[in-house]
Formats: sequence, structure tokens, C-alpha cells
Amino acid sequence: MAVFKFGGASVKDADGVRNVAYVLKQFSNVKICVVISAMGKTTNSLEHLANAYFYKTEAAEPILEEIKTYHFDICKQLFPDFTHSIYTELENTFVELYWAIEDEPTQGFDFEYDQIVSIGEIISTRIVSAYLNEAGLKNKWMDVRSLIQTDNTYREGKVDFELTEALVNKELIPAFKAYEIVVTQGFIGGTSENFTTTLGREGSDYTASILAYCLNAENVTIWKDVPGVLNADPKWFGKTKKIDELSYHDAIELTYYGATVIHPKTIKPLQNKNIPLYVKSFLNPTEEGTVIRDGEKRLNIPSYIFKVDQVLLSIQPKDFSFIAENNLSYIFELFSRHGVKINLMQLSAISFSVCCDGDAEKIKALVEELQSQFKVLFNAGLELMTVRYYTQDTIDTLTANKIILLEQRSRFTVQMVMKNEIGT
Repeated sequence: MAVFKFGGASVKDADGVRNVAYVLKQFSNVKICVVISAMGKTTNSLEHLANAYFYKTEAAEPILEEIKTYHFDICKQLFPDFTHSIYTELENTFVELYWAIEDEPTQGFDFEYDQIVSIGEIISTRIVSAYLNEAGLKNKWMDVRSLIQTDNTYREGKVDFELTEALVNKELIPAFKAYEIVVTQGFIGGTSENFTTTLGREGSDYTASILAYCLNAENVTIWKDVPGVLNADPKWFGKTKKIDELSYHDAIELTYYGATVIHPKTIKPLQNKNIPLYVKSFLNPTEEGTVIRDGEKRLNIPSYIFKVDQVLLSIQPKDFSFIAENNLSYIFELFSRHGVKINLMQLSAISFSVCCDGDAEKIKALVEELQSQFKVLFNAGLELMTVRYYTQDTIDTLTANKIILLEQRSRFTVQMVMKNEIGT
């Protein structure tokens, strides 16, 4: 039993869907649970739709029409017979979404977000499953919301592993008696009230990990448009190196600091059952890629994680008193309540500095509440550079023409909050 995850880039167009069939045909004697993300940038488009619907920033219908056209254009290339059942299935899905955005929101934004944005995975898996059947790869489509059960923390659902494992044993495992392939969705789950939750942005990797844990799978493969785990994001660094093997420990460290090749929550369920994780290229499926597994093998090259649009908050008591434990408890509670994740923090006698992602709405609400108790200094538009297994030469190169606002070093890792020097 294996679990394969294909991200949005792998199914962004008709050729991508055809390539998924090609990849699966290389594993004809393996039972595979296939986890699929939304197609291309559909999640971004659905987020745009959710914002337009909830905040009334613009008309929602044209955004939805564009999303619909994109998916039907892919279908026309894959299914030239317009009487194919996939067209009716998709039409019904979009009609339900049109009806939903005609009504006024009934709950908070996070709830409405999950009900709308999750549709991307439902649509993509319907299309991929239908095409695989056309290509001779008999498969069963399954709604993952009937398997992965979460609490009601919308946009960051917390998985009930015990219930999820029971449902996988009841519903998913028996499906493999009749099918070699089961196709399901990444990123989403369901609640006891049958509402949809999402598992956090880019959460399809985590889905694959959850299902592998429950299936006791032999391995998980995440299919990417890169040859494996690289020591830096090629968007920011011209020269990158593929890492052939990573320990669970190093993989957790890299994802914690923001490496985007794997979702941060992916590793732990796999580590618990010693399931190896492969990261391979869907463009060259026969190449070895990267394996992540139990072991003490350390990286022998520096790895770089670069995050932009960062905010640095410096929180100080108004009466110039010490930052004490009760202050920190209250501050952390506010960060949690507003859903602001901390990427780096540093404590001094009278100041608590925090670097986090620049989510404008969340940061604004957080700062307003903090200011009732504290003085808050604010810097935006910053960069956070993390280097795992650094050297001083590496740091000197990365910080050229930069002003370092905050720096932390440990034995293996250095983190720096920076901005460009004026005039550079």
C-alpha cells in the first residue's frame, strides 16, 4: 500500500492530468491511495471569491464564472464527448456554489472560507478520477470528509486521529478489495456536524501523511515539479542542490522554519510509524528524488529558508516594568486568538520582539488589542532568513547590503530578520 500526493502544479492543465495517469501506470502492481490538490492556482482564486463574498469587496459571480471556465476548458480537452457524466457532476457542483454565494453569510469568515475554498479539491478529484477511468486505470472516488474528522477550528482543523483511523478502516481499506486505486482530496476534512474544514494552507501533504498513518502504508510519495528536496527555493536562489536523504529530525526542522516543499505537519504521523517519505518529480518519475526517513544522517550542505512580507513587533510594558510570565501568557493568548503564527521571538527585560507573517487583517486586529495594555513598535515589509547548518561566510554573503534588525543563533541554525539598506 502506498500513498501518492499530487499538488496543484501537477494537475494545472489537461497535460498535467494526463501525466498523472502516466505516473500511476509505472506502479501497476501497487495499491495506491491518490491524494489530489486543487488544480493550478484554484485555491488562490477561491480565496479571492471567499473574500469578495464575505467582505463585499467586489462582485463574486464573475470570479466564480472564471473558475468554472478554467475547469470546463480542461474537461473539454480531456473528455471530447460532451455527454460524459463529468460535465453534469461539475455543473451540479458549481450550481450549488452559485446558490451559496447568493445568500448572506451566516457565520464567521473562517467558516465561510472553508465551505467555499474546499470546493477546489472536490472538483479536481472528480476530473482526475474520471480521466483515470478513461485511461484504463479503474479507480474509486472517495470524499475525504467522510474519513478525516476534525474539530470545529475552521482553516486549521485539528484531526481526531482515533476516529479518523476507525473510519479509514471501515470505509477506505475495504475499497481496495475492488480497486487498485482510490482517489481522494487533500487539504480538507469534516466535522461531526458534516461541515467542511481545511487543514491549513498547502495542507494536502498533511492529508497524505494522515491517511498513510491510518493505512499503515509502506511509503508516501509527494510528486512535485522539482527533482526532490532542494537546499533552497529556486525562486530566490539561482544555484540549488538536491538533498538525497533527510532524517525526520532535519525535515521537521526545515518545515518548522518555513521550507515550503513539505507541509510542516506532514512528518510527525509518518515518524510515529516509521513510514518513509519520498519527494520526487512528476516530470521525471523514474528519478530517485529525496527520501526522508528515520536516521541520524546529518545534512552536509547549508539549507536556506527565505520568507518575505514579514512583520516585526516589539511589545513593551507602558510603565517600563519587566516583561514577566503573566505578560507573556497574556501576549501568547492574544496571538493564538487572532491566529497569528510566530516565526521568531526574542525576550529582553522590558521588550518582547516577535516576527510573523504580514497578514494585514490579522496583524491589525492583534496590534489594536495589544495596544490596550502595551506599547507596540511595528516594522513591516521585512525578510526572514533561516540557515540550517550555516557558516560565517554564508551569513556574510546573505547579509550584504542588509540591515539586521534581529538575529538568533543556535548550534546548527541562524535566523535573521532583515531589510534592505537605504539606496540598495
